[in-house]
Amino acid sequence: MNEKKRASSTVLWCVLAVAALAVVTLALSIGAGTVWPARWFESGSLDAELVRVWRAPRVAAAFFVGACLSLAGLVFQGVFRNPLAEPYLLGSASGAAVGAAIALLLPAIVPPALSLPLLAFLGAWGASWLVLLVGRLGGEWQAGRLLLAGVALAAILAALRSLILMVYGDESTNLRAVISWQLGGVQTPTPGEVAVLFAVLAVLVLLVRSLAYGLDALGMGEDTAHSMGVRVPRFSAWAVLVASLTTALAVSWGGLIGFVGLIVPHVLRWWIGPLHARLVPACAVAGGILMVLVDGVARAALAPSEIPAGLLTALIGGPFFLALLLWRRK
Repeated sequence: MNEKKRASSTVLWCVLAVAALAVVTLALSIGAGTVWPARWFESGSLDAELVRVWRAPRVAAAFFVGACLSLAGLVFQGVFRNPLAEPYLLGSASGAAVGAAIALLLPAIVPPALSLPLLAFLGAWGASWLVLLVGRLGGEWQAGRLLLAGVALAAILAALRSLILMVYGDESTNLRAVISWQLGGVQTPTPGEVAVLFAVLAVLVLLVRSLAYGLDALGMGEDTAHSMGVRVPRFSAWAVLVASLTTALAVSWGGLIGFVGLIVPHVLRWWIGPLHARLVPACAVAGGILMVLVDGVARAALAPSEIPAGLLTALIGGPFFLALLLWRRK
């Protein structure tokens, strides 16, 4: 069985390498105008400048968002021992939506330094902390209590977001921007921000990789995890914090994009097995590739307009996931 999974892992990385080359080439080429690879490096060419200044950073940001969502989904599925768990499980999506609504509808009370990405990040991260604090009130952290706290907080934050939209929506021209942000869409970073994003992603991959042993142990049950030296309540809380941080960073750059963090870990777990040491790098790369593809299609399908990336992931991911579940059942 180990040899079979190792062979599957080798095949997977070959597939990912080919997919990465094809998808990145496609994403850099398509958009409002097609720029073929032969023109990417022409000196003084406007097309080459378009690829370098606009499309390449956008591709990098899309990869960052997809990788973060996949890593977060992997951790949540491991902690809650549920292959249907996804990154927004504990209310981070609702918290981010409140932050975005404040940034876009109430610019007069928000300092200029607190941009949309930062407020979205703070909303998502703050919501996760609140869930952890509430889950701690009854004693040690428990996965079931965290889940219930997340559901309750998500409902409260959704109501708060609706209240902000109702009260301030008519007074702001940014109401459409709020709705667009909630549908998901990758922002284009500067070259300096691209370097920061990939440095952050490297740290996140290392953090999630450090959770691999504990997640493997949890997969065999809490009693077994205890016998293997894992302090389950403390480890679960730390893993949730890492996953929530990863989700918040993804949301800050991509808005609310669903299904990436649900489908990628689920499919890879079936393909190469449950060992998280293998799953972590594979999820990061596969999630990034998928998000680059989705973002490229979103930019090119109705160019010069863009389709919200979250709509595409829902339209594609929903039926795909249902088909996958039906196939697995058979």
